[in-house]
Amino acid sequence: MADFDAQPGRAPKVDLSASQREADEIDLYAGMSGVAGLVAGARTVEQLLADVAEFAGHAIPDVDGVSIALLQPGPAGPQIQMCAATDAFVADIDRIQYRELHEGPCITAMVTGRVSVSGSLGSDNRWPHFGGRVARMAVHSALSLPLIVDDDVIGAINAYARARDAFGDHAVELGSRFAVPAAVSVYNARLLAGARERTERLQRALGSRAVIDQAVGIIRSRSGGTAQEAFDRLKHLSQTDNVKLVEVAQHLVDEAVRRARARRGP
Repeated sequence: MADFDAQPGRAPKVDLSASQREADEIDLYAGMSGVAGLVAGARTVEQLLADVAEFAGHAIPDVDGVSIALLQPGPAGPQIQMCAATDAFVADIDRIQYRELHEGPCITAMVTGRVSVSGSLGSDNRWPHFGGRVARMAVHSALSLPLIVDDDVIGAINAYARARDAFGDHAVELGSRFAVPAAVSVYNARLLAGARERTERLQRALGSRAVIDQAVGIIRSRSGGTAQEAFDRLKHLSQTDNVKLVEVAQHLVDEAVRRARARRGP
């Protein structure tokens, strides 16, 4: 059984029948198979996270809505960002948790690295402001599952239910099993997205460098100066006109091409 942080004083959910457990196992297997089959490919990280949230909603019993939150680097340290939600009310709950009150089951799960469960948010003393606020939205149960890769928490799956005590030991066990392949899929998608972004930045940088080199050559052919003098001229134009260096260079190249074509004639 997974180690988890449960709400003090809440009784575990009544044991389930064998047929219900079997049905839940089938749903879990379908959700885990779906996550395992996700390939980033041409899809964005956001699209993949939306799929993971949908699969989680099927894999974890008694869920009314699911969100995926990730830890993102920030100037003051990692920041929690809600990245996908299956329902609008879930997005509202997470905005309250991350942006307004800065307390709640997801934050606790990310900080501790343990599953966090509540069956009566309105009376949960761990999050007195968040719990009461969400209970007034007629949402009473929460289950937050940290996404962990190599002992590092990268995010969390957050399941919410309108019923009280919706998530007992059985739901925690299924959710914890689902979170393992989900964490790997999310981690790999972010790695791929990072590699793509770095490649695109490099391609843009190489393209910019080529244009700048062409502009330097044009200035040298006109002035007879050195490469450094031509480059300094480009920088001066960029600063004077408050225009990016590559844009100044591109304009100079485009103008040189236009004049050459005009001289050549039709």
